[in-house]
Amino acid sequence: MGQKRTIATSASEERLEKLLEERLTEGSNHDIIDKRIWDLFGETWCVMFTDLSGFSRGVAKFGIIHFLQTIYESQRILIPVLDEFDGILMKDEGDSLMVLFRNTNKAIQCAIQMQKACKRYNEGRILEEQILLCVGLGYGKILKIGDTDVFGAEVNAASKLGEDTAKAWEILVTSAVKENADDTTDFDFEPIKEIPPGSDGAFKLLYTLDEPKWVVL
Repeated sequence: MGQKRTIATSASEERLEKLLEERLTEGSNHDIIDKRIWDLFGETWCVMFTDLSGFSRGVAKFGIIHFLQTIYESQRILIPVLDEFDGILMKDEGDSLMVLFRNTNKAIQCAIQMQKACKRYNEGRILEEQILLCVGLGYGKILKIGDTDVFGAEVNAASKLGEDTAKAWEILVTSAVKENADDTTDFDFEPIKEIPPGSDGAFKLLYTLDEPKWVVL
């Protein structure tokens, strides 16, 4: 299985590289080549980027081994949630995850459940041991190169929202995510001022973090 993935990825990368080389040739028709690239690799996905709040500052204070443990714990509790909502983990770099979803509402619900999983994990733990999650979501046509990487305006916007703009517990989304989300009573959207390049607007997801409490009659 691993070998098949490597072959498929290499074939995609090789094809893209040849087209880019052709595009650099003097007199080449960029419009035609660009259309070929989008025809080959263009797909519509919801893209999620996650980040851990205060990670860089914490490394300086508590040391890298402590936070390697934090990364390990965050992946241990978050990846099962991704699986439950049909997220495809494309890449993990340091304290960040890049995940793809076919269904926008599943991506939103997954982000909410990830935050709830962190809240449950943090109960009773001192601050430096807590997992404080930031999430950014984008949606639209992107270039997906095999199973290794994705490119596009919504990818860049989601990365900016999740890794730079969002604070702990926040889920920030582009206007494309808001427009593509199904009507629901589970969450709402509030516009924010920090609009990432490539997006028409950005919103903070309004959701309930507390778990419902059962009343025994």
